[in-house]
Amino acid sequence: MTILIVEDDPALMAILEYNLECAGYQAILAKDGEIALTLIREQKPDLVIADWMVPKISGIELCRILRRSPQFYLLPILILTARTEEDDKLRGLETGADDYMTKPFSTKELLARVKSLLRRSLQLTSNSQLLYANLTVDLDHHQVYQEQELILLSPTEFKLLRHLLLNQGRPLTREQLLDAVWGQGHYIDLRTVDVHIGRLRQALYNPKKPNDPDIIRTVRSVGYMVDKLRSSPAI
Repeated sequence: MTILIVEDDPALMAILEYNLECAGYQAILAKDGEIALTLIREQKPDLVIADWMVPKISGIELCRILRRSPQFYLLPILILTARTEEDDKLRGLETGADDYMTKPFSTKELLARVKSLLRRSLQLTSNSQLLYANLTVDLDHHQVYQEQELILLSPTEFKLLRHLLLNQGRPLTREQLLDAVWGQGHYIDLRTVDVHIGRLRQALYNPKKPNDPDIIRTVRSVGYMVDKLRSSPAI
């Protein structure tokens, strides 16, 4: 699988390239965000590792651009940064990153996160649809439609919605959602779930029906759930 590294520090880029290729991946390199966009369009990598502060187009802006693209909105993105404040981490996730690592970091942990992101991306495959209220979730093509209008979701948001719909009527804790969506043994702050739920709710908001209740309900002291419809969705 091909991984694009977007990094303007030559030493760190060389370290990342070496370790990824030793792990069996093909690495392609970009020293700024403009080159990265060109490579993404031409070579269609399976995952992007981007530094927050690369020149021309930052890693965060690159996230925004890709999440608005019908072609690349499912592309997994891992952001690297020297910023250590929690607000910066949440901002990165809210912008569209699937994962976030602060420098310095161990290459062993980075490879584990890369593996988890790629596995999650590959698992978004099925031969059926989920139907819920005015939503159609195409599990084969990883697309969500609201009243026949395409809703752009990141891979994490897609899998989160899928898991909630497959567990209608069952309150799920943040820990259960982390295990199901990010994978067991993946150490992520529980607030990450809240961030992605917020992004998912925003994506599913229907401006034509502003008074409709949220599909995803917060269960106090537990977590989140989707209420079960009287007629179960086709799976």
